Amino acid sequence: MRRYDRRSDEDDIRVRPGRRGSRPRTSRRPAYEDAVEGFVITVDRGRLTCVVDGRRVVAVKARELGRKGVVVGDRVALVGDLSGDRDALARIVRVEERRSVLRRTADDSDPYERVVVANADQLAIVTALADPPPRPRLIDRCLVGAYDAGLDPLLILTKSDLAAPDALLDTYTPLGIRHVVTSVEELAGTGAAEVRELLAGHVTALVGHSGVGKTTLVNALVPPERRRATGEVNVVTGRGRHTTTSALALPLADEEGWVIDTPGVRSFGLNHVDPDRVIHAFPDLEAGAGNCPRACSHDEPDCALDDWVAQGHADPARLDSLRRLLATRDRKEGD
Repeated sequence: MRRYDRRSDEDDIRVRPGRRGSRPRTSRRPAYEDAVEGFVITVDRGRLTCVVDGRRVVAVKARELGRKGVVVGDRVALVGDLSGDRDALARIVRVEERRSVLRRTADDSDPYERVVVANADQLAIVTALADPPPRPRLIDRCLVGAYDAGLDPLLILTKSDLAAPDALLDTYTPLGIRHVVTSVEELAGTGAAEVRELLAGHVTALVGHSGVGKTTLVNALVPPERRRATGEVNVVTGRGRHTTTSALALPLADEEGWVIDTPGVRSFGLNHVDPDRVIHAFPDLEAGAGNCPRACSHDEPDCALDDWVAQGHADPARLDSLRRLLATRDRKEGD
């Protein structure tokens, strides 16, 4: 009986491939020149919904992306079934370079950053004037996060029918932050147009405590078919219920911008933020900080900013605001 091996010259002999297969290993990866650009609008249990040429396409990450995360707001390249039909599934093969990244940590001791949204250029901090009451320290932390990410902050005060905004605005006016005050009734009328004007042409992320009215605000800004479910504030705890469980990007009613509704937060950790970068948001004070001692916290007896303000280069309220923002980096937010 004859025995054959790989060196046999018989052309009718089948040779089994090795355990690793017959395809040669290579470090080259496909370039996907025919990939189509998409915009990630939500992420849910490994499925990512993207907008591609006006169609909603469900996709998964390609294996070659490895552990690289994809978040709402990412610009991605997709291949596969891009029809948007039911049960169609595309693949995300590339994540384009991000223009901005809004991050937070669970608290100030947590070393792990969580990316909230990508490629936003504006952060709208939504705060209720009552039910639940405002949390200035949480607002301060969101402001620091916005400055660190290079986003323009916008303060939206809701439920003005329940409380006056004067006290809160007096606190934040020295920061020069744009703001708008509204209520549910106003959003049904001209109030929505005023907010929409501030959001037009931007990708705006909304962040705020649960129950402050973020989803109600979003529903007044987007087309009726895109509206989300809303909830109420718990009468026992005074806290809002989480009706938004995942971030979702929605087009404005006039299609001139995007608004990203994010789940309500109870904390906004700043462990990832370098305190030295916060002062960049205060150009009127940054010039005077050059004379500060090495590693100055800007809240110590020999801080040069005291003399800078005393010489009239900046408003004292601006220095107070800077120190308040820096102080939030080293303590947990509270009511």
